[in-house]
Amino acid sequence: MVVPAPPTFDDEKVLADRTFLTDCLTEVLRDLGQPAIAEALSSEDPAVADDIDDTGRLSLALSIMFQLQSLAEENAATQHRRRMEAEQGVTASSALWGRALRRMLDRGLDGPEIARQLADVVVEPVFTAHPTEAKRASALAHHRSLYRLLVDREHEMWTDAERDRMRDALTTMLELLWRSGEVLLDKPDVSFELRNVVHYLRTALPGVIGRVDDRFDLAWTDAGLDPTLLAEHPRPRVSFGTWVGGDRDGHPLVTADVTRSALATLRGEAIALLREQLGELGATLSLSGRLQPAPPELAEWIADRRAALGPAGEAATERNPLEPWRQAINLMVARLPHADGVAPTDYTRASELVSDLRLLERSLRSIGADRIADRHAARVARVVETFGFHLAVLDVRQNSGFHDLALSQLLVAAGVEGGADYPDWPEDRRRAFLDAELDSGRPFTVAGRRGLGTEADAVLDCYRVLRDHLDEHGADGLGSLIVSMTRSPSDLLAVFLFAREVGMLVDTPDGPAAPLPVVPLFETIDDLQASPSILGDFLAHPMTRRSLAHQTGERGSDEPVQQVMVGYSDSNKDGGIVASLWSVHRALIELTDTARDAGVRPRFFHGRGGTVSRGAGPTHRFARALPAESTGGDLRLTEQGETIAQKYANPLTATFQLEALLAGAGSATVAPFERRRELEPVMERFAAAARAAYVDLVGSPELIQFFSQATPIDVIERSRIGSRPARRTGRRTLGDLRAIPWVFSWSQSRFFLSGWYGLGSGLARLDAEDPAATQALLDAAFDWPPLHYALSNSATSFASADLEVMAEYAELVVDPSVRSTVLDRIVAEHAVTGAAFERIYDGPLAERRPNAEAILRPRRSGLRVLHRRQVALLGEWRGRQASDGDQDELVPSLLNTVNAIASGLGTTG
Repeated sequence: MVVPAPPTFDDEKVLADRTFLTDCLTEVLRDLGQPAIAEALSSEDPAVADDIDDTGRLSLALSIMFQLQSLAEENAATQHRRRMEAEQGVTASSALWGRALRRMLDRGLDGPEIARQLADVVVEPVFTAHPTEAKRASALAHHRSLYRLLVDREHEMWTDAERDRMRDALTTMLELLWRSGEVLLDKPDVSFELRNVVHYLRTALPGVIGRVDDRFDLAWTDAGLDPTLLAEHPRPRVSFGTWVGGDRDGHPLVTADVTRSALATLRGEAIALLREQLGELGATLSLSGRLQPAPPELAEWIADRRAALGPAGEAATERNPLEPWRQAINLMVARLPHADGVAPTDYTRASELVSDLRLLERSLRSIGADRIADRHAARVARVVETFGFHLAVLDVRQNSGFHDLALSQLLVAAGVEGGADYPDWPEDRRRAFLDAELDSGRPFTVAGRRGLGTEADAVLDCYRVLRDHLDEHGADGLGSLIVSMTRSPSDLLAVFLFAREVGMLVDTPDGPAAPLPVVPLFETIDDLQASPSILGDFLAHPMTRRSLAHQTGERGSDEPVQQVMVGYSDSNKDGGIVASLWSVHRALIELTDTARDAGVRPRFFHGRGGTVSRGAGPTHRFARALPAESTGGDLRLTEQGETIAQKYANPLTATFQLEALLAGAGSATVAPFERRRELEPVMERFAAAARAAYVDLVGSPELIQFFSQATPIDVIERSRIGSRPARRTGRRTLGDLRAIPWVFSWSQSRFFLSGWYGLGSGLARLDAEDPAATQALLDAAFDWPPLHYALSNSATSFASADLEVMAEYAELVVDPSVRSTVLDRIVAEHAVTGAAFERIYDGPLAERRPNAEAILRPRRSGLRVLHRRQVALLGEWRGRQASDGDQDELVPSLLNTVNAIASGLGTTG
């Protein structure tokens, strides 16, 4: 008997908050002359909204209401976790450090060994450059303010009159949302996306880092482990990355100037953050030198730095003559780099500032001020370690096909015979050419030459920006050179030639080497299957080995590290959710073996999207489901679109998310799940059968027409949800369509096809062929993390699918034979999959997974209103297209329905 999942929040609490918030919203609407819309919000009958003419206003009201529901759930979930922890201790949540450390102790590990292994745990969320966030920045700010007001009004210290004032403030904020609108009216550019990401990195997250450390310390002590071990070993830590301004895969607007500007912005904001942090630390450390003289180490440091800085040093110490700790901080501030250049006395790397702060911390401990050292100096040092002088490392990503064109243009300019045909060269010819060229130090063209071709100029201009940054600031702040759609070793080796062309390579005793990591991105299922041989060939190349050795020395680490990125989006689009997740899992195991055989530690970068179909799911389950061989304590993963706001907008939620990520990575490293080798062949057959069913539908001749008409893909392609185009090259093919709009379209029309289709048929086929093997697999459904993660994620998507809504959208398909052929297959697979889930969960999903049902239930009536409106608008819009009528006037209303439905479902692409 499968026990239903425990609740993640208190339903009564959510209902009370939702009622309060909805009452506030309807009050605003009535006051502003919208009584019909106010009535529609509180009705369970979607027909009540049929007579409302203003589709945009109705959609906005429903979107706001959905957001208020989400705020109520977020607040309730936070309070539920805290209440459970108060009652049961820090082990109450399976996602967090308390439970993770208990698992490690249960494995027989002692404190020193746990501390030693956890010291290597680093997780790096990477905020990506193709958000699926459809809301305006001002709307997001208003939502954050609403959340704070909702939380603040619960404090018992307020009087009734004060609570009334807070209610007034909340209704005022709702009126602002109503009068402002939520949807982006203009397609955002990269600078807009960068400002959004910088907000979280600069404002929301620095204050969370200390809280995350506190949570770890609390769990460590609760587990009975020796606190002194934490002074001997670093705590698990977080760093951040971003693609905004660096991801140019199919994004023509990410130019070299954009990348240069992004690097400058990230650096400027990081230094401003550290200036603030040091300023606050200086204001706090008002210790008198009369009451406790400065320890000799600190006094000598102050004297040395004052002399080295000259007049600036004198000024820094004159301000606080009898306060040596403040003098020390003043000297650190004086050494921070400035935007207009770096002086010889400035810090060149953030690690130098960390070293000085650690000295300051030691000096406080030497006078017995451990509490002050822990709560102030150590925390600022941790912020510097986390954000450095760069805030987040910037990756550069480009498609292998784009690189092919760029290299062909370089070869033509150099007069290489057949160079124009380089994209069509077979791999053996490419390799022979690349191997010969990489033994040579000479570039193809004269330094700085342009006019080589669109692709060559774009690639080389970007690499010149990276070279300039390396020359001025070193590698800090620069991430990796990622090659999307990596199909062969030559796709990776070509990057070294671009680096050589702009003078980015560095000389080593063994020959030239690249200072930045070259990273393959394996995205499709076929590429994932081929990835071990591609990686092995790449790692064996002399240029790769020299580059890894150089990068190892620069980092001061003990072993070479090769980063490898795996994609969940395109593999899902290729073969469905079961095949995608299993293909990634199997590839991680094989890639790890390949790297280890080459004497290299792999660092995996997981390209997860914001939805289940693109690799999303509970953070701790995702981390625990990783193969033990693949973690090594070092984990990167993308954070995209609306998930950034959902996870990091509010401090307590951000603390929970980062702790779950660290604890999950720690568990996967120190106490990984037991590999079930006997089940892997069964899982292989299950995944293959599920993929076959999915591909049979997606590859059918009717599917494209059905998809184009039964989903709002044409509206989504005109939406303002990111600066990148929806298609890679503009071709009207399924292969050219990005995974985001593919998933987004199916979710808007409530098919959620890519999140569940094929699972039922796959399991049924396996059961028909081998019932005993099927039962063995199902017996492990909740104990084997990779299988549990795949099944629970798919169940979430399946629960969000709605047959009645699907049928309404299917009516938009003009050809009745196409409509019935495809819809009948989807409905039949839905029935098979529903039966499979009932077998897996030993009952209906709504009963066995009540948390998912609790989130969907209060949104159903509002979503039904929106779906009816969107279907009607799509029919009218497309009818005007067919008759050459004015269709543009309907676009804003359609975009409002897209945004509102996304708000209701809590997901886009």
